[in-house]
Amino acid sequence: MGQLRIPGPTPCPPEVLQAMAWQMINHRGPEFGEMLHDVTAKLKQLFQTKNDLYLLTCSGTGGLEAAIVNTLSPGDKVLSVTVGAFGDRFTSMAEVFGAEVIPVRAEWGKAADPDEIRRALQKEPGIKAVMITHNETSTGVTNDLATISAVVKEFDKLLLVDAVSSIGSIDLPVDKWRCDVTVTASQKGWMVPPGMAMVSVSKEAWQAHAKARMPRFHWDFARAQKYLEIGQTPWTPAVSIVFALSVALDMMLKEGLSNIFARHARVGQAAREGIKSLGLSLFADEKYASDTVTAVSVKDGLDVKEMLKILREEYQIVLAGGQQSLQGKIFRIGHLGLITEEDIKEILSALREVLPRASS
Repeated sequence: MGQLRIPGPTPCPPEVLQAMAWQMINHRGPEFGEMLHDVTAKLKQLFQTKNDLYLLTCSGTGGLEAAIVNTLSPGDKVLSVTVGAFGDRFTSMAEVFGAEVIPVRAEWGKAADPDEIRRALQKEPGIKAVMITHNETSTGVTNDLATISAVVKEFDKLLLVDAVSSIGSIDLPVDKWRCDVTVTASQKGWMVPPGMAMVSVSKEAWQAHAKARMPRFHWDFARAQKYLEIGQTPWTPAVSIVFALSVALDMMLKEGLSNIFARHARVGQAAREGIKSLGLSLFADEKYASDTVTAVSVKDGLDVKEMLKILREEYQIVLAGGQQSLQGKIFRIGHLGLITEEDIKEILSALREVLPRASS
C-alpha cells in the first residue's frame, strides 16, 4: 500500500514494525518492568505532565470508558461537549453507566463555544465533570481546549479529555491546561499499531476516584497504579505494542515536541490550501481546522465511493469517507504521525487526476 491516510490506524515506521517481531518476554519479569517504567516516563514528557500515567491494553474507546468509570458515580451530572461522532460516542458511554448527561452540541463542522459551556455550567451547578473531544476526526475540527479548560476550572469541575487524535501531534500541555483524565491511543500520532491506550490521571481525578461508584474491574486505575509500582500491569499487556511504542517514543523525543507540532501544522496547512486549490471546500470552520485530519465537502456530482475506489486501486492511496450523517457528503484526509509535506503533495496530485473521473 502506497499511502494509508485515514485518521487511524496510521502508517508505522519500519523500526516500529521491526520491534513488533521481537521475541516475547515475561510480562511479570524485570526486563518488561524496566521497559514499562521507561515508556511511562517518556509518555509523561510528551503529555507534558507530572500526573500519573498508565498503559491500558485496549482501543482508545477503552481508555475513554476508563476515564468515565474511575471518576463518576451513577446519577452524577456530566456536561458532555460534542462536535461530532466521537463526542457523541463519549456521551453515550457516560449514559450507559448511569450518568445524567447534559449535552452541549455544536453544529458538525463547528467548534464548541466556550461561552455556551459557561452558560451551561452556570445553569447547572450540580455538574461534576465536563467531557470533551479535543480533536474531532469525524469533522476535522480542533476545539479550543485551552479556553474551554479555563472556563471549566472557573467552576472547579473535572475535565475528561478525549485526546485520542490530538496529543502527540497537536499541542496539548496536560498540566498547564489542568486536564484531569487525558486519553490517547497508540494507532494515532504515536505511529504504532492499534492495541494500547495511554491515560494520564490528575490528583483531582484521584480524589474523584475515591468516591466514584460506577462498576469497574479491568479499567480500575487503582489496580493500574498498584501494579505499575512493581513494574507490571494488572492484566496481560499487549507486549509487542509496548515494544513498538518504546521505539516510537524514542523517535518522537529525538524529533522534539515543538518540531512535531510545527510539522503537523505545516502538513495541515498544505492539505487545506491544496484542497482549496482543487476547487473544493473545507467542511470544518477553518479557524478551528485540525492539523491531523482534513474534512473536505463533496461537490455536487462527485461520487465519493468511486473516487476513493480509484485512489485505492490505481494510486494505492487510502482516504476516509464521511461517518453517519456525513456519509457521501465529505471525505477525509488523515495526516498525523508519520507524514510529510511530500506525502500531501502526492495525494493532491492524485486527487487532481481522479476528481474529474469520479464526477458526473
